[in-house]
Amino acid sequence: MNLRRVRAALVAGAAATLIAACGTTSTSTTTTAASGEVTAEVAAATGTTVEAALAANDGWVTSAEIGSGTTITLEGDTATSDSAGVTVDGNTVTITAAGTYVLSGDLDGQVVVDTADSEDVVLVLDGATITSPTSAGIAVTNAETVVLSLADGTTNTVADTADHADDGTSAAIDSSADLVVTGTGTLQVTGASNDGINSSDGVTIESGTVTVDAADDGIRGQDSVVVLDGTVTVTAGGDGLKSDDTEDVTRGYVYVADGTVTVTAGGDGVAASTDVLVGGGTVDVTAGGGSDASVGDTSVKGLKGDVAVVVGGGTVDVDAADDALHSNGAISLTGGDVTVRSGDDGVHADTDLTISGGTLTVADSYEGLESAAITIAGGDTSVTASDDGVNASAGTTTGDTGGGMGGGGMQDDGSTLTISGGTLVVSAEGDGLDSNGSIAITGGDTTVYGPSGSGNGALDSNGGIAVSGGTLVAGGSSGMAESPDTDSAQGWLAWSGTASAGSTVVVTSADGTVVATYTAEKDIQSLVVSSTDITTGETYSVSVDGGTATTVTAGEAAAGGMGGGMGGGPGGGSGQRPGG
Repeated sequence: MNLRRVRAALVAGAAATLIAACGTTSTSTTTTAASGEVTAEVAAATGTTVEAALAANDGWVTSAEIGSGTTITLEGDTATSDSAGVTVDGNTVTITAAGTYVLSGDLDGQVVVDTADSEDVVLVLDGATITSPTSAGIAVTNAETVVLSLADGTTNTVADTADHADDGTSAAIDSSADLVVTGTGTLQVTGASNDGINSSDGVTIESGTVTVDAADDGIRGQDSVVVLDGTVTVTAGGDGLKSDDTEDVTRGYVYVADGTVTVTAGGDGVAASTDVLVGGGTVDVTAGGGSDASVGDTSVKGLKGDVAVVVGGGTVDVDAADDALHSNGAISLTGGDVTVRSGDDGVHADTDLTISGGTLTVADSYEGLESAAITIAGGDTSVTASDDGVNASAGTTTGDTGGGMGGGGMQDDGSTLTISGGTLVVSAEGDGLDSNGSIAITGGDTTVYGPSGSGNGALDSNGGIAVSGGTLVAGGSSGMAESPDTDSAQGWLAWSGTASAGSTVVVTSADGTVVATYTAEKDIQSLVVSSTDITTGETYSVSVDGGTATTVTAGEAAAGGMGGGMGGGPGGGSGQRPGG
């Protein structure tokens, strides 16, 4: 048997393969990004991929081929074994030598692994039930790596009780070494006093069916928590999956490569002091009671990475009382299918949010997308928000409490919203596209169903709206209606009128060619259209449901509206949605 730390980059895309490779060494330094702080790690995470993020992180341990082992028979308050590497003292079974051990039966006591630092131990759970009345059911006090192999067709249970003593262990399965779960059987873990599974190194789940019910955190690996495959279900009073090494920039991450992960957490669904990475599989998270619940003093975000959250594949579904996806640094969505519902922001990154691929649906939120710098370069994005749909703001927010980033009055605070590709559909009761700095549209297909109330607008910026490509159709109220910059490289037109919800607004050129069609989701009084079909200075006709047409001149702001850069205003409210 040979267990080794696998370099993350070597296993990306081959997560289910059992690999042995040389170890890695890392340099210790503080990792936690303060809110909005652009550390080297945050800068590197801007627009990154899962593969690139993995390559920058330390590796994890996987299992090798598992052979036959020594039998340990659990018999109530005692156990028997013929191995010289096993001692039994009352209801405590201690393994003191490297090797493979097959455990079966019921034990009202504890299994302890205490070997040399360089030795590996495999525990084959073959229909084993282990319940410790006063400590961890399985406690690894010393070893290099411990593998829990779940025998095919078996159900295995490990639990502690609420009377867990203060003995240095904090979980039903508690390990001071790297911990690997593999096999095709089932493992049920109950952490009645605190955590379900805890390792001061890393936790890797290769396969099997793992169910954890914990009073506090479900699965915690200080260095990392990695799910390569299998079915993992966690119900936790605290955080669901958690990695919290704050001293090493290559550790403190959570990575889901494949399999099915379902988390119901009273705190954060998935929390990492560095990165949360999803490369494949299915991740389903409910945090803090879901998007309709109120937020107290506990952090109740869906996926939270202090440095970065990166999704490159798989299916992610999050329902969170606070932000659904949150980072004090950067968020990068390059692929996959992500659906979120949030009591505050759907997707929030203090420093940078980049969407370059995949499908993102913000089905319910206070504010949909929020960051100091937002780039939409690809993918299909749909946002529903009770306040601003997309909000670029350089204001600050705390990492563990609810709250928007706030606004900067009428001043340009340097925030940027850039749309260069993909499809973006926004339905907002507040501003549709809002930047306390500038908005640049160079490509893509953008549709905004803005507010009916006059206190907000479909488009709102402090630093101007420059359009040089793509397609933009944005409808909303007239009181705060803002038009693109007059020197935009691409033509645009602005219309002021009335269209009821369900009405169809049609824009035609002088020769009768239809250049845009917009079906209003709600009552609107203004419309902005920009595309390659519109030429500055030419006239266009705008009609509602085939009625009398209004003539507008491209490049001129509508009556009562504002030119680019004259919008702004508070933007980005604080806290959750009213009543949230």
